[in-house]
Amino acid sequence: MNTKPIDPADSSDDDSERGPSRSQKKREVEALQDLGNQLVTLPEAQLKRMDLPDELRAAVVACRKITQNGALRRQKQFIGKLMRSIDAAPIQAQLDAFQGVNAAETAKLHQAERWRERLIAGQAAMTEFLDVYPRADATRLRQLVRATHDEAAKNKSPRAFRELFQLIREVMQASATKNEAG
Repeated sequence: MNTKPIDPADSSDDDSERGPSRSQKKREVEALQDLGNQLVTLPEAQLKRMDLPDELRAAVVACRKITQNGALRRQKQFIGKLMRSIDAAPIQAQLDAFQGVNAAETAKLHQAERWRERLIAGQAAMTEFLDVYPRADATRLRQLVRATHDEAAKNKSPRAFRELFQLIREVMQASATKNEAG
């Protein structure tokens, strides 16, 4: 019997030569499959703007048409397989850019909603809004706030409520555009 003592230093060298573990490989494959799922759920306009290999684009388009669960799962796995053969970093960067734009746009909408609620709630918000956005049409804002109060009191459809929101968004957009230009 030829037994040789095991040196712990030797075993750590073996680990680095073996590469990633099976669990790590599985996590990477699942991440690529998730990235493929994101492509499938993208809005059509954004998918058209994506720079994708033809075979991957065809697989994503086909996946959108599948309704049966088993077939859908297999198609998504196929997309994941295709993703393993390409560099996924540019695709992930494009998706991140889309989500960043969406997040910024959503934040602007929420800010406009908060301004609308504050303007309807009290007169102090009107002064503050006009301080922040001096180019806003104060007369039109006051008219829409009054009309919104009337609509609520008379249980009418919220036409002025929506118009007020649109005006606030336009003022905010004009201010942002002016700030970028100047």
